[in-house]
Amino acid sequence: MTEAEKQKSENLFEGMTSIRAVFAAIESGMSDRKILKICYDRDKKKSRAGELSYLKAMSFKHKFPLIETSAEAISEMALGTTHGGIICETTPRTIPVLSTDNLVSFCPSENDRFFALIEGIEDPYNFGYAIRSLWAEGINALILSKRNWMSAAGVVCRASAGASEICPMFVEGEEHTIVPTMRALGVKIVSCDIKNSIPIGEADLRKPLLLAVGGEKRGLSREILDASESIVRLEYGRVFPQALSAASAAAIAGYEVLRQNK
Repeated sequence: MTEAEKQKSENLFEGMTSIRAVFAAIESGMSDRKILKICYDRDKKKSRAGELSYLKAMSFKHKFPLIETSAEAISEMALGTTHGGIICETTPRTIPVLSTDNLVSFCPSENDRFFALIEGIEDPYNFGYAIRSLWAEGINALILSKRNWMSAAGVVCRASAGASEICPMFVEGEEHTIVPTMRALGVKIVSCDIKNSIPIGEADLRKPLLLAVGGEKRGLSREILDASESIVRLEYGRVFPQALSAASAAAIAGYEVLRQNK
């Protein structure tokens, strides 16, 4: 993805799954985005009549223009081809800075805290896939390092089936870094990595927990690994260096957390 595409994608949401997630996040107070406009393909008026009726109601409620245009104009605006003839442009979303108060406000119960950290995933689609799985598996919030893919929020939202908009997120700040914040809350850190690891089924993944997952190339930072109570790995049937993507590994690790906390 080029820098121009990243900038374009930050505030552009394609297709009704992403657009509904944007509305849900706004109406729940999770997001401070504002809808600037929604454009739709005039040739889809009959086939998307129910969705357009919903969008007209939301246009009246949230005071944004609903614009009829051509299929060519939609394709020119879009990054992908799965938009279904509907495109939404918004203002940026503010991601709050990480702090103990912010995390406690979203999960007051100490023994129910399940946070996730995703570091070093190079592709926004994989980042979105990871969020989709982890949100379904029950994380209370996603912790973002200073470098993250939310600058490509439209792509991430589409890949996550909308989960990235409705999931609470906090970004690491200069004063409130991840490790001290987790320690202040009594949250143990468990990291997914190969070196000095144990099989994931042997680790204690009971809450409160921060599950840290790194990308295939850059992996997790040394600070996170050194602060981890356990480093875990997935067991495979044979040696194969390209076995699973980081997003797939995140999904399996998140399921093991879910299993141990039932």
